[in-house]
Amino acid sequence: MANSLSAAGPNSKYNQPGADPAGFLGGLWHGLIAPVTFIISLFTPNVRIYETNNKGVIYDFGFIIGISASFGGSGSSVRS
Repeated sequence: MANSLSAAGPNSKYNQPGADPAGFLGGLWHGLIAPVTFIISLFTPNVRIYETNNKGVIYDFGFIIGISASFGGSGSSVRS
């Protein structure tokens, strides 16, 4: 059964038989929910932050954008 939050882990919707690997939007979503997923992963061994069944660079790019957005990492407010 695919989980409703699409969190990475062994029961991920991307690990179901016949499922496509996670792409850009999957990476973006996993990056956005990474802070919450990290806390859950400390107590639940089946939950992972990063989806291993992914499309490679496309997923990684989405993940980096998502995790940057979740931590406010635009860098535009940095002053020199």
